[in-house]
Amino acid sequence: MSSDTQISCANCNARLNFAPGVQSMICPSCGSENELPPVVEGPWGGEAIRELDYHKALSDMLSPRDVVEVETLPCPGCGAEVTFDENTLAEECPFCATPLAKSAGHSLKHPKPQGVLPFALEEREAKQKLKDWLGRLWFAPNGLKKYAESGRPVAGVYIPHYTYDAQGSARYSGARGDAYYVTRTRTVMVDGKAQRQTYQERRIRWTPVSGHVQRFFDDVLVPASDTLLSQADKVEAGGRSWDLAALEPYREAYLAGFRAEAPTVSLEQGFGRAEQTMDAILRRDVRFDIGGDEQRITQMASRYDAITFKHVLLPIWLAAYRWKNKPFRVVVNGRTGEVSGERPYSTWKIALAVIAGIAVAGAIGYAIALEQSGQL
Repeated sequence: MSSDTQISCANCNARLNFAPGVQSMICPSCGSENELPPVVEGPWGGEAIRELDYHKALSDMLSPRDVVEVETLPCPGCGAEVTFDENTLAEECPFCATPLAKSAGHSLKHPKPQGVLPFALEEREAKQKLKDWLGRLWFAPNGLKKYAESGRPVAGVYIPHYTYDAQGSARYSGARGDAYYVTRTRTVMVDGKAQRQTYQERRIRWTPVSGHVQRFFDDVLVPASDTLLSQADKVEAGGRSWDLAALEPYREAYLAGFRAEAPTVSLEQGFGRAEQTMDAILRRDVRFDIGGDEQRITQMASRYDAITFKHVLLPIWLAAYRWKNKPFRVVVNGRTGEVSGERPYSTWKIALAVIAGIAVAGAIGYAIALEQSGQL
């Protein structure tokens, strides 16, 4: 699963690349239109995206057709597992621009992707988004703008995620708080005289409660790699969710011309993160179930059954560069064009801005002093 995924033209056998937003592939050599290869149908037929059994996967009991083994280069700089093929002799990590050596490669086995969210943004559009983002930066080094204008390519990368489905439930005990008010009096000073004043004091009447809530969780999404974890929320369309309803059944054709990172987070680790999200939602459901004006949860035991998962690939355009030997990354969401990035600062530009600010403040202070001395 990488940019080396080979899809050949049916007419001239030339290599084809997937173009965002299309349902066919135009051959750059002969101009022939090639339909996307069909999804291989399962025993039930159709092209529905299948959920896989979580506990079977943990016990290494998945069907061979649901498991894939790929050759990867582990990046010593950021820990990404970058996929490659047998023709790759050397490589650069698309996430941090660290040089990679094929001699360090190894095989990695993981569940086969069940779904893919195809790129909707073309490379030229991603470059323009990157250029616009860089143009809005304060105190960015001049060389950074030159980098954006140099025409260097940005890498189209599919980043791995897991989605989890589960039937969640929680038993709880706690207390329901209902507010009531009592009339109290206090002494206040009005125009130098003490006066008695009444007011309402809010109090809470607590009642012990216990109960049970349940909820079905559908497609709880967690990253299957920590490579971009610090930027995950921003990558996800500026805090908005990925449009998982647009997921397509996995086809290698969608990866032609792009890279895909292999998962570095185990299924069990991924579910642990999903469980935190689900626990928070169940806790909210418990508070709603308790009702009243305030709630206390003294004990909550959550349980998750019928757990299934999918390995899905989500698209980003990635510019990884080094500035003074330090890696920086700018990520463009391959669906929405939202930009999130790391950037260096120009120390001399900051210094000039500080000096200018001091000079302006000094000039204003001097003008005020002159005005005041003239009034005297």
